[in-house]
Amino acid sequence: MDNGPVQTASFSRRFPVRFWPWLLVLLVLIFVGFIRVRLLDLPLERDEGEYAYTGQLILQGIPPYQLAYNMKLPGTFFAYALGMAVFGQTAGGVHLTLLAANSLTLVFIFLLARKLFGVIAGLVACASYGIMSLSPAVIGTAAHANHFVVLFAVPATLLLWPAGESKLPATWFFSGLLYGLAFLMKQQGVWFCLFGWTCLAWQVFPRKVVSPLQFVRAGSVFGLGMVLPLGLTGLYLAATGVFAQFWFWAVDYARYYVMSDDLKLGGQYLRGHLMGTARVSAGFWCLVILALPPALRDQTLRRPTIFALFFWVCSFLGTATGLIFREHYFILVLPAFALLVGLAVGGWRQVFQSAALRAVPLVLFVAMLGWDIWFQRVLFFRLSPVQASQAIYADNPFIESLVVAEYIREHSAPADRLAVLGSEPEIYFLAQRHSATGYIYTYPLMELQPYAGRMQHEMISEIESNQPACLVLVMYKSSWLIRHASDVTILHWFDAYAGAYYEKVGVIGVRRTGEPVGVWGADAGKFHDPLDRFITVYRRRPDLR
Repeated sequence: MDNGPVQTASFSRRFPVRFWPWLLVLLVLIFVGFIRVRLLDLPLERDEGEYAYTGQLILQGIPPYQLAYNMKLPGTFFAYALGMAVFGQTAGGVHLTLLAANSLTLVFIFLLARKLFGVIAGLVACASYGIMSLSPAVIGTAAHANHFVVLFAVPATLLLWPAGESKLPATWFFSGLLYGLAFLMKQQGVWFCLFGWTCLAWQVFPRKVVSPLQFVRAGSVFGLGMVLPLGLTGLYLAATGVFAQFWFWAVDYARYYVMSDDLKLGGQYLRGHLMGTARVSAGFWCLVILALPPALRDQTLRRPTIFALFFWVCSFLGTATGLIFREHYFILVLPAFALLVGLAVGGWRQVFQSAALRAVPLVLFVAMLGWDIWFQRVLFFRLSPVQASQAIYADNPFIESLVVAEYIREHSAPADRLAVLGSEPEIYFLAQRHSATGYIYTYPLMELQPYAGRMQHEMISEIESNQPACLVLVMYKSSWLIRHASDVTILHWFDAYAGAYYEKVGVIGVRRTGEPVGVWGADAGKFHDPLDRFITVYRRRPDLR
């Protein structure tokens, strides 16, 4: 009887000590969540529109690649479908899905960094990733596929670290399964799979933790888990009759897309990104570079530091695939970079005994994190969703797409088809209309690749066959990316086709002076002013409906 109060008092003293890190993680989640919720209604950009439209089709029982051709693996389509089934088929529902994925990733990063370098490192890595993954430098406010790749790659790596010492097949299997899901989200996830195989061999063989037979058995289980998501998805696509389309877009065409940019252009993209992000990342890099030498000399930290460095290398290879270096590709490298920042603070504290020296990196980190937040304060705390879209996506028609989609939704029937000439699949999703063609992007048609001519003729044939109720012509450079040697047959065809069978009912765009323009109804047919960029909406002539 006397032990009860003593045990209760002991527990009450231990409780804050045990759970204070989680309270700080919760504060990070609340802070990041507040910003994301504030920007919840940010107009969808084209990648989000692509995923959202395909996810919308999946919820209607239509498989990927049937009404929406795409070179990406289908994992993110299903992630969107699941998120929209819970949160709704709106821009807000899409961004709530991103909030859920980002929050889970934050927790996994905390756990991984804590396992490798300690509690302080875990908290630092969690806070670092939270702010970096929000940054417009990586278009972090948009629900790109890369957010879903790291959602699975980070917990897979969390399981991988102790898997080398484990004889439990389940540990190996679930680590492989999560890496397989990361790959299913987007092809670049294959670099995380390579990381997994390499690290398992590195952890096991030098240390002789398991026998060769045990390693073969465990490796087989790991490999089974890794191929299972893609294998089951392939069976599903075959059963629904779209495997041939999937193979062409995700394998045959994707190979040419990866090789479409040359080394010089890739170097320009990379330099542009580094220069654009220097003010928010240079301080963190200085911390990491200063911390690496003592961490590699320390016997306790050497192995986890090498592990984290190799994780960063493989993450960067995912970012560098094709040497395209789009801003959002760098989301793939942020978890590994956050781990290294955690090492810079937490690992430094383990190496040095002096209280003053141990405090230096933590103080510097807090100052740098505060600077990052202050530097991006306008986006984080002031701009409305529409203003934020204008600031992030200058010269892109994402706000105009909202207006166009609303007009089509109000002036057409739910069963009517729609064709968009341009790379704006968000219009299909927002208008809630099926596409009259599987070509929801026109980028491939303008690329200098061997399938471009065939694709143009297929798109023309599909539109003519389905006779959509509405046509949308998007004349923004960012929606076509026409090269000097691009084949523009489809644009000449469109002029003749729209002139013969459709009437102009809407024009929205920007004059050369920067003045916005919006003309609808009968006035649109009389509008012929020159515009710098614009979207034109056509309805099928009444006598032809």
